[in-house]
Amino acid sequence: MARRLISPAAACRVNAGFLGAFSSFHYQSLPSCSSKRSSSVKNCFSYRADSRKEGSRWIRSQPFLSVNNTKFIGKRTSCSVATEPPPAATEEPEMDTPKEIFLKDYKKPDYFFDKVDLQFQLGEEKTIVTSKIVVSPGVEAGISAPLVLHGCDLKLLSIKVNGTGLKGEEYAVNSRHLTLSTPPAGVFILEIVTEIYPQLNTSLEGLYKSTGNFCTQCEAEGFRKITYFQDRPDVMAKYTCRIEADKTLYPVLLSNGNLIEQGDLEGGKHYALWEDPFKKPSYLFALVAGQLGCREDSFVTCSGRNVTLRIWTPAQDLPKTAHAMYSLKAAMKWDEEVFGLEYDLDLFNIVVVPDFNMGAMENKSLNIFQSRLVLASPETATDGDYAAILGVVGHEYFHNWTGNRVTCRDWFQLTLKEGLTVFRDQEFSSDLGCRTVKRIADVSKLRIYQFPQDAGPMAHPIRPHSYIKMDNFYTVTVYEKGAEVVRMYKTMFGASGFRKGMDLYFQRHDGQAVTCEDFYAAMCDANNAQLPNFLQWYSQAGTPTVKVASSYDPSSQTFSLKLSQEVPPTPGQPAKEPMFIPVAVGLVDSTGQDMPLTSVYSDGILQTLSSDGQPVFTTVLQFKKKEEEFIFKNVPEKPVPSLLRGYSAPVRLDSDLSESDLFFLLANDSDEFNRWEAGQVLARKLMLSLVADFQQQKTLVLNPKFVDGLRSILRNSSLDKEFIAKAITLPGQGEIMDMMAVADPDAVHAVRNFIKKELALQLKDDLLAAVTSNRSSEAYTFNHDSMARRALKNTCLAYLASLDEADVTELALLEYKTATNMTEQFAALAALSQNPGQVRDDALLDFYNQWQDEYLVVSKWFALQATSDIPGNVVNVQKLLSHPAFDMRNPNKVYSLIGGFCGSPVNFHAKDGSGYKFLGEVVLQLDKINPQVASRMVSAFSRWRRYDETRQALAKAQLEMIVSANGLSENVYEIASKSLAD
Repeated sequence: MARRLISPAAACRVNAGFLGAFSSFHYQSLPSCSSKRSSSVKNCFSYRADSRKEGSRWIRSQPFLSVNNTKFIGKRTSCSVATEPPPAATEEPEMDTPKEIFLKDYKKPDYFFDKVDLQFQLGEEKTIVTSKIVVSPGVEAGISAPLVLHGCDLKLLSIKVNGTGLKGEEYAVNSRHLTLSTPPAGVFILEIVTEIYPQLNTSLEGLYKSTGNFCTQCEAEGFRKITYFQDRPDVMAKYTCRIEADKTLYPVLLSNGNLIEQGDLEGGKHYALWEDPFKKPSYLFALVAGQLGCREDSFVTCSGRNVTLRIWTPAQDLPKTAHAMYSLKAAMKWDEEVFGLEYDLDLFNIVVVPDFNMGAMENKSLNIFQSRLVLASPETATDGDYAAILGVVGHEYFHNWTGNRVTCRDWFQLTLKEGLTVFRDQEFSSDLGCRTVKRIADVSKLRIYQFPQDAGPMAHPIRPHSYIKMDNFYTVTVYEKGAEVVRMYKTMFGASGFRKGMDLYFQRHDGQAVTCEDFYAAMCDANNAQLPNFLQWYSQAGTPTVKVASSYDPSSQTFSLKLSQEVPPTPGQPAKEPMFIPVAVGLVDSTGQDMPLTSVYSDGILQTLSSDGQPVFTTVLQFKKKEEEFIFKNVPEKPVPSLLRGYSAPVRLDSDLSESDLFFLLANDSDEFNRWEAGQVLARKLMLSLVADFQQQKTLVLNPKFVDGLRSILRNSSLDKEFIAKAITLPGQGEIMDMMAVADPDAVHAVRNFIKKELALQLKDDLLAAVTSNRSSEAYTFNHDSMARRALKNTCLAYLASLDEADVTELALLEYKTATNMTEQFAALAALSQNPGQVRDDALLDFYNQWQDEYLVVSKWFALQATSDIPGNVVNVQKLLSHPAFDMRNPNKVYSLIGGFCGSPVNFHAKDGSGYKFLGEVVLQLDKINPQVASRMVSAFSRWRRYDETRQALAKAQLEMIVSANGLSENVYEIASKSLAD
């Protein structure tokens, strides 16, 4: 699915700075647009917005847009999921006994679907769905194997086989399945008619309504809420879809593939008939119907085919779709140039909806996106929003090949498409921006969110062994760690070898549903190589720890690295096998220069290092055993090793580098990622030491060498400004708590605040100079240099504001009032909101009054208050639940406010249990509305055993209360019960 949204459960473990949460799942005809816009994009990463200040708001000059129905243009001030409230439950249903599904039990389907014809009669009270399926028996099907179809929340109206209605004894229906006990032999036609109620569907799965428009979400198991079907990814068919609806209410009717026919019907209705020429699983089916305008553009592929591109959204939001269109065109061009992959149809549609459980969805030729991952203008979106849109639009487009043309055999193989596509979107964003900064951001996300998951009760391999609800496994492990596993193939085989592996993968498997082993085989076969132990990454959970001990022998001029690895026990996997770990290494001499590497000896083999006759300065060690020693020859002086360059494997590194070694690498390492990493290691060690002092009630003193190190970085004009901003940012509270035997949120919060204020005090002149020198009155431009300037300025302003001094407050107020874009205005607001008082209250009220008609901006406003570390903030968050702009049925607002609250460890983990009690009550309320969103919230409790006994008891009580609730969804039950399990 979608480039996933970070789970707020994981967010509860980090507070890396209050800016972190906002900066950063053949068409003959179509519904006609009043006019068309076609233009070429020169550089989507240098998008300049013309804007002018008008009072306290900014007005953009708008490009010529296509609007389907101009009479619907108007201001939208809110969004909601359903057009009418769900009916009140008269009695809580008992939860079905959860059924765990295991990878080892996979068997091929007994029947295949060759062709699926769907008809939708969309109505205001109900929708009638007719499916006509060509069914053929599988090779392994028994003589009279029953045909079992999935179904959920459906009313069966009729069922026919080869045109004849079935009698009651010929089939059976329960809450989960429709079963034909004795289907005909050979190929037959199955026709089913169901009745569904999209306007009451708050789960946002299957077919539902969002702000009056019909929309679908079928991954992973949503199609079974539309009609009875073999809802599994290895059942692939060609689809047609006929949609009938009221023409006035739903002028736009969209589905996958080619629009082959459309016309008017009696009674003010109309229809559209779509045909998808490519076989696909049911999870890639999509339908949208509603009042939408479109921005239209075009792209000429490398073979010369002209592709029409359309982004559909309510008409008033069309000006905010320009950056998404540029991002789409850039992604199409990049995929051709880097992977030789060309788009395969003549139309590509994107539809924007405000209510969506994930970030976006890659349905073939009809991507559906959450609003905040498409809509952007300089005055309403931050640099982080622009970057996210670029990455996610790219991600969903890249799925056309890695996910759609080649898909998953079963849902356990999810990382096959998601980990691979995350890697591809990371590379895309890196090529269009700053590779080092992007790598730092991706590794930070891995450590902040995935490492804790690997160490908790929900730990699972990138290919899980079992699940109760697949929705719970769209995780940072499957996605982000999965991307790191893909990256290791590239690290081992190089860019050209990786490309050869990708080419072979598509050559072998285009149009198939395959497994992770198929990808591994293509990579190895293409490079005539083997990677021993590598498949352990797919089957073992947990984050390996690599320990490194180094020694230098001046007499033999050899330098030794002794490596050992340990993978910690995880639920269901107490003992682990050694992993294949590529360790990229360079050696730095006393002048700060990289040493040429001539040879390395290991396991009885001496390997000569060279690259087309050129010196090698970085080599990749293949670490495959529990313990191994690597000896570098011809090393003339004792070096400082630069280990795991570019973060070559997703592991924890425990080296014998001294403090002076780390300061040396911070100043000199040619690998910029490792320069940043050296500073982070120093910061983590410093924070842990001060936490121990705080717990022992000792006076806190900041190491002057650390201050001097950050000062030298801040003053280094040769460094990239965004790199400087990353380098001077302290590790988050969650990172430090994860390194403690017993997590202490109060101590970590106090220490981090102390260090931040001390740095602000001692570096005040440098920080002020950085704020002043990085101001700009130029129109907003989204390119790396401009983003880097704003990032450094905003990071320095945040440090200064922590002092809570009058002159700094005036500075932050000035920045807030004179800002000409959301990036800088919101950063100033965040700086002001650190300190409780009238200034903070006035600024927050002013911001809301200014932007209350922009619901995406209001979500930022919710999140800023929710993540606040101000003492007792749970009371403020509880009040915001009643705010007229908040809607519990909108996932984005839930993630912003409730998920945001879990992002403040000091308040969520308040020792009086108020944060836990608040979340427990909200989870049960949410579970009745949207179980997927509720399960993401409840996972904030998953690592309750990490805390002191008082907190453990309070959190456990909430989990027990949740698990005992009547009618609990399987989604929430799975997370809560696993969290409670010993």
